[in-house]
Amino acid sequence: MSELPTVAAFDVDGTITTRDCVVPFMRRIAGARLIVPRLGSRPDRLLPVLVRRDRDTLKALAAAAAFRGRRYDDLSAAGTTFAEMVHERWLRSDTLESLQRHRERGDRTVLVSASFEVYLRPLASLLGVDDVLGTRLDVSDGMATGALHGPNCRGPEKVTRLHEWLGDRSTVRVVAYGDSAGDRELLADADEAHWVTRDGTAA
Repeated sequence: MSELPTVAAFDVDGTITTRDCVVPFMRRIAGARLIVPRLGSRPDRLLPVLVRRDRDTLKALAAAAAFRGRRYDDLSAAGTTFAEMVHERWLRSDTLESLQRHRERGDRTVLVSASFEVYLRPLASLLGVDDVLGTRLDVSDGMATGALHGPNCRGPEKVTRLHEWLGDRSTVRVVAYGDSAGDRELLADADEAHWVTRDGTAA
């Protein structure tokens, strides 16, 4: 029996990059002077989220504050510029070496991340990655509505999105890389899991 083909699934923030990308991108688009007042304008919604430490809902509220009413073409252009900056300044050499090894072996590669696809897709192109499964923005008539299109791609949602993308999970061998609590389900589902630490990658 031949060996199953390998798919290498990489988280982004803290795994491929040295830091979080979500907040810097939102600040680049809207600036803290706009985001903070918009978030604070609905304390009845914000305070319970903060008390529960509900990261998914907080991200949805912040995305609404940053992106609502903006032309998606403008966000895409900003995403491309942001991806170029990330590629130039914020990449981890150790994880990039792992990514390159997978590419050289002919493995399919995919980013599975809670970061926004609007900048992950141009970043994937720069990295030579085959596809992106990230958090998507809802768009209507060319404008960002401020809502997320589907759930935040974090935790169990990473596994759901990856399985949908694969079609038949049993036909491939999955190697996953992650660094945070939001990656635990992805790593648990993988045939080979790598927990990425500040000092390197531990299998």
